[in-house]
Amino acid sequence: MTPQDRAFLASLFKAAVDAADPHKALAAYLPERPKGRTVVIGAGKGAAQLAAAFEDLWEAPVEGVVVTRYGYACATRDVRVLEAAHPVPDEAGLAASEALFAAVAGLGPDDLVVALICGGGSALLAAPAEGLTLADEVALNEALLSSGAPIGAMNAIRKQISRIKGGRLAAAALPARMVSLIVSDVPGDDPAQVASGPTVPDAVGRAEARAAIRDHGIALPERIARFLDESAEDAPRPDDGRFDRHEVHVIASAARSLEAAAEVAEAAGVTAVILSDAIEGEAREIAKMHAAMAREVARRGRPFKAPVVMLSGGETTVTIRDTSGRGGRNTAFLLSLALDIEGQAGIAALAADTDGIDGSEENAGAFADGGTATRMRAAGLDPAALLAGHDAWTAFDAINALFVTGPTGTNVNDLRAILIRE
Repeated sequence: MTPQDRAFLASLFKAAVDAADPHKALAAYLPERPKGRTVVIGAGKGAAQLAAAFEDLWEAPVEGVVVTRYGYACATRDVRVLEAAHPVPDEAGLAASEALFAAVAGLGPDDLVVALICGGGSALLAAPAEGLTLADEVALNEALLSSGAPIGAMNAIRKQISRIKGGRLAAAALPARMVSLIVSDVPGDDPAQVASGPTVPDAVGRAEARAAIRDHGIALPERIARFLDESAEDAPRPDDGRFDRHEVHVIASAARSLEAAAEVAEAAGVTAVILSDAIEGEAREIAKMHAAMAREVARRGRPFKAPVVMLSGGETTVTIRDTSGRGGRNTAFLLSLALDIEGQAGIAALAADTDGIDGSEENAGAFADGGTATRMRAAGLDPAALLAGHDAWTAFDAINALFVTGPTGTNVNDLRAILIRE
């Protein structure tokens, strides 16, 4: 891949991230000042940055607590920032959930709770339902992550075994007024799905959770399965009158970030086509579809004329059968794409997570072109075997094709950009 193509693709990623900048995203959605206290709560990979931005914009006394992933904290003045594990919950997440409950306890109708919610909060908010333990929640999370099920199905199940998800944190804050400001990382931008909706009631209940388990063949831990059958209670519903004063705003999303990336591409003289902001499915299979379209453009000039960049967002999944590998869904997508475009000139691609971390390692994603798989073989690797073994990180690291940004302070899911030159 030429340095120019790398720089172009990286500029699209930067535009997507900048479009979800916390200051820009929050400024248009600041709520009316309350007569009483303003309490900020939050969870997600960008929660600390959202809290810091809110403090700057609010210009009035504020208090509260947010939880983010280890290494993702930033300086705040009055809002306390806690860190916990992601993607598998830990004791720190359990303590953080209790701190959030404590922050909203005892509030009155004149108080305001501002909930800053973004992707990653599901794992960070560990709060197993009565009768279950943290070990049970960890076992469930590991089962869901390895299942390959879409995020909506996973969240439907998570909400049934939690004391904080599915709008339960919002219920704990009553009778205070609550405004949820949400950075969406889920396909379709349903606010009840972001971080499993701790402050947004959802119509999904136990029946839908059981259907998700059946439809996706999810092997639940025995204690969780028994709890769902015998003890689980439905979370608050959206039509619950107690939440009539609750406002919910999606302040940043994959759709808006893809549009920003498209504008940068067009300004550089490259036609931009947004395929979708809500693509789901197995990463390697979604990659094959993208690769087929890219080859068709490169070889026959259809359905788009080169130069063109195809953009897409959403959240693919990886059904894990071997846990020894390293990487995430974006590197898995890109390795599958690299195998399918091998030998094809004029195609260059970037796939990366907008939070700056793809899966188990410290890279946001990686770059690939028609020579990627060949270079991996020249380095003594078998790219197909590494893909099958969920070890895409090793493959891209060996040819210096990882894309490393560090934590970005936001999270609007994945950006895939495939450039086809004339």
